[in-house]
Amino acid sequence: MRALFGFQDVYEVVQNEIEEPTASTPDAQRQVLKDLKKKDCKALFFLHQCVDSAHFEKIATATTSKEAWDILAKACSGDGRLKKVKLNTLKRQYELLQMEDNERICDYFTRLFIIVNQMQEYGERFKDQDLVEKVMRTLTPQFDGRVAAIEEARDLSEIKIEQLQASLEAYDLKMNGRSPARLQDQALYASKQKQGWKNKKWK
Repeated sequence: MRALFGFQDVYEVVQNEIEEPTASTPDAQRQVLKDLKKKDCKALFFLHQCVDSAHFEKIATATTSKEAWDILAKACSGDGRLKKVKLNTLKRQYELLQMEDNERICDYFTRLFIIVNQMQEYGERFKDQDLVEKVMRTLTPQFDGRVAAIEEARDLSEIKIEQLQASLEAYDLKMNGRSPARLQDQALYASKQKQGWKNKKWK
């Protein structure tokens, strides 16, 4: 939502109350306030469109985008104790997270980033090295060779998590291309192509 508000240039009105014009408000200031009111209505419209039905009920009576935003922020964040419980639950999931057999690298990284992003919403912070080391020690055995090569060639503290993901995805694609099932399919396809060529030749 913050990204949407920023793109639409309405984040300022979501964060600040809009002053209501009075009888003594100069005409120039009235025009400024009128433009801000339009932005406020625009931001409130985006909020109505983007929340689910349960959250919409909470903000349905809000008259400004700031009022609606504050209601949502309070509803989603909860008190300190609830946030701590949720963070501890996510930490446990993060600690137990491991790549599963037959799981693709891209899917494993997706699961990792979902948990990491949720933890960061509750105030947890990660360095790239933390995530790199987490991935390196939780991959399946088929990546042992690649992990050893990376550890030997690079300082893990200098590797970005995006670089590691790209390297492992390239390795994953290469290994899948050489898997027995893949090689068998390629051999079968080549055999059919060759047989078809022979049939055409002798017609």
